[in-house]
Amino acid sequence: MSEFIMTRRGFTVSAVAALIAPALPAFALDQAGASRLVGTVVDSINSVIASGKSEAAMIAEFERIFIQYSDVPTIARYALGVDARSASAAQMSAFTQSFTGYISRKYGKRFREFMGGRLEVQSAKPVKSFYEVRTLAHIPGSSPFDVTFLVSDQSGKDLFFNMFIEGVNLLLTERDEIGAMLDQRRGNLDQLIVDLKKAG
Repeated sequence: MSEFIMTRRGFTVSAVAALIAPALPAFALDQAGASRLVGTVVDSINSVIASGKSEAAMIAEFERIFIQYSDVPTIARYALGVDARSASAAQMSAFTQSFTGYISRKYGKRFREFMGGRLEVQSAKPVKSFYEVRTLAHIPGSSPFDVTFLVSDQSGKDLFFNMFIEGVNLLLTERDEIGAMLDQRRGNLDQLIVDLKKAG
């Protein structure tokens, strides 16, 4: 059984992606593979939380997990939204790197609040060209709630590209936040990239 320590308060809406993957003629990824990936992610995060390391060391580990098990380029491009179309390759590379650190710091700082609960993988099913892996979060003193991962192999590897908490699309929320940050900088992507290195 895979477990992920969390609390409803700590797992706020916004962290690691919503997009509709284009249709493929057949699945290379299968149900077992999708479930296995999510189980590994859950176990890896749980292991870091239980390690007793410093916050800085834990955040570095969470960044490693995010890079290893999520489709980082797809998540970053979707979070940037329409501005990704006009960004140069160098800007997208720099934004992806800054965004990855930002997400890792933003949520890594909250992981200590997740102690006392667990996340269990329940089921996996195909949806269009990806798999939806449903997990159930058990929090002391609270009713269980759904946490769902979307998993795809379109990058060439089995990776998750979005999460939903009780039906709330997390990356759409993150996309709104990144958009607001860019608006505050009058659309200056280079400035956003610099500021994201210190944000979170």
